[in-house]
Amino acid sequence: MAAMPPLPERMPRSKDAPTALENLLVVDFTRVVAGPACTQSLADFGAEVIKIENPEGGDDTRAYEHAEIGGESAAYLSLNRNKLGITLDLTVPDARDVARELIQGADVVVENFSAGVMEKFGLDYNSVAPSNPRLVYCSISAYGRKGPFALRPGFDPITQAESGFMSLNGFPDGPPVRTGPPIVDMATGMSACNAILFALLARERIGHGQHVEVALFDIAMAMTGFYGMAYLINGSNPGRYGNSPNGSPSVGVYEASDGPFYIACANDRLYRRLVTEVLNRPDLTTDRRFATRRERSANKEQLRAIIAEAFSRDRLENWMAKMKAANIPVGYLRTVEQGFNAPEARERHRLSRIPHALAGFVPNIETPLGMSLTPAVDPIAAPLLGEHTKDVLCRHLGYDDNRIAALAATGALGKDWSRG
Repeated sequence: MAAMPPLPERMPRSKDAPTALENLLVVDFTRVVAGPACTQSLADFGAEVIKIENPEGGDDTRAYEHAEIGGESAAYLSLNRNKLGITLDLTVPDARDVARELIQGADVVVENFSAGVMEKFGLDYNSVAPSNPRLVYCSISAYGRKGPFALRPGFDPITQAESGFMSLNGFPDGPPVRTGPPIVDMATGMSACNAILFALLARERIGHGQHVEVALFDIAMAMTGFYGMAYLINGSNPGRYGNSPNGSPSVGVYEASDGPFYIACANDRLYRRLVTEVLNRPDLTTDRRFATRRERSANKEQLRAIIAEAFSRDRLENWMAKMKAANIPVGYLRTVEQGFNAPEARERHRLSRIPHALAGFVPNIETPLGMSLTPAVDPIAAPLLGEHTKDVLCRHLGYDDNRIAALAATGALGKDWSRG
């Protein structure tokens, strides 16, 4: 396994560039994946996000086992950049009072607790909106906050399975397969971010905030996309096609003599270009078995075997050069290691290292969103548990040292709180 080369320090943004969400205050009660992914996007573009964690262990992802650096997991670091971290034990009345004070001055609240938790603490939308009518309050859940399924717990792979999304992934002769990364969680986080921004725009017109909801099951169902729509039109249950949508023989993974690649010749124009300019087989455009997309689909196994045999005769780089010259959509089939060391990642400045209080530096995957006038903020590593508690209480609520000490004595900040 090749060692990852040292990551560069990130080039800072222009000092005079504004941020898209400057002066937006977000109180973040989320944990795990979908909620933190949402609030990280807001933080990346200038919102001040206050992440509230249970002092006993904090966000569950802190203990995830993929990898760790500086005492923090890869999962936690990847989802909580640019946030301020405080600890509040919401089972303590004084801690709930602090939370309500923060919400009273906030623009946005995001939560993804189980149903009923925020109501139990008196922190649900109906409880806090009267004192802050401009508040945009976002709830993220598996099956929504209302109806017969509101109390059901659910996670990304469960909603992949139940929505039909998982049934589309894998090969025809194998079982359904969940995606490796938690794609429904990530898409739910992005959708929640969109919903919050929509509500903030609406607030400027109608003068008050609103409660917005995003559910993993709904997102998973929406992500069936045109496969789901096709079922609604023709009543035919879509199957699994592996790496070739609808079994197209000119879309999918092929092997050169020394390595794999992926091509996507999904229409007649690209198919003709592939077989004539790259494979030097113009007969495959006139052979009546392969002349049209419908016929190619009907005879896909025969055509796939012909194409596979042709590709096996030469080296990967020779085929890549020919296909790029013919403007064929093609890509290397890379591992994560290869992808992260690829020129596309390097030249597009996708990876960097950023300072961390304990590790010195931690890796950083840049936000994929680019804005010319209001670029993302310079990234700050995810906070240590409770790292900014004193700063937030002083700056946002005007607490002095005596008041913070008295609050800590009640257990509101955690049993052994002594952080500054």
